[in-house]
Amino acid sequence: MDDIIVVEDLRKVYGSDILAVDGISFTVKRGEIFGFLGPNGAGKSTTIKILTTLLSKTSGTAKIDGLDVDADQAAVRGIIGYASQEVGVDDDLTARENLVIQGRLYHMGKEAATKRANELLQTVKLTEAADRRLSTFSGGMRKRLDLASALVSDPKVLFLDEPTTGLDPQSRIDIWEYVTRLNRQGMTIFLTTQYMEEADRLANRLCIVDQGKIVAEGTPAELKSKIG
Repeated sequence: MDDIIVVEDLRKVYGSDILAVDGISFTVKRGEIFGFLGPNGAGKSTTIKILTTLLSKTSGTAKIDGLDVDADQAAVRGIIGYASQEVGVDDDLTARENLVIQGRLYHMGKEAATKRANELLQTVKLTEAADRRLSTFSGGMRKRLDLASALVSDPKVLFLDEPTTGLDPQSRIDIWEYVTRLNRQGMTIFLTTQYMEEADRLANRLCIVDQGKIVAEGTPAELKSKIG
């Protein structure tokens, strides 16, 4: 299994002295769920924003499917999906309209975008609520729609930044099930989380990060046996 993400000596400094990411290196294998586990302020979101081309790095290299995240930004964006901590959907539109617009932004024709929207609404079990405005949605429903919008382009790599923070237990389990199903279909998933339970449930391998550094790496079982 080859590496689809390769990060070497990645650093990010804010201002003159705030070191958010401190020379980290790791690889993610094609087709795996890779967990990035750590407390708030550990550097997880900064790393994911660099990998998704939303933030420039200070030094080091990061490549996705052979594409450099700085030199090949447009090409990288064409093969990734990203669901951030903040739900990025429009409350004034219906669920279906949100997904169709997302498809149009990826240069899909109207018919293709509508077809893709309908498929994804079914995937995240929102078909019955498809034509309701988002202002009537619960937090869990909005999170599921946000996940669907990250899948519109059928990405090779899906980045999920703390996808279940703030959700009730049933909504968390729903998200876990969707993520597992997508991975079984062959999608590589990069997941940041604060929850060991979530990393244990989903990740094939994971890194534990703290204060911008990787402090441990391995399978969930290996890490539990090492550090409990």
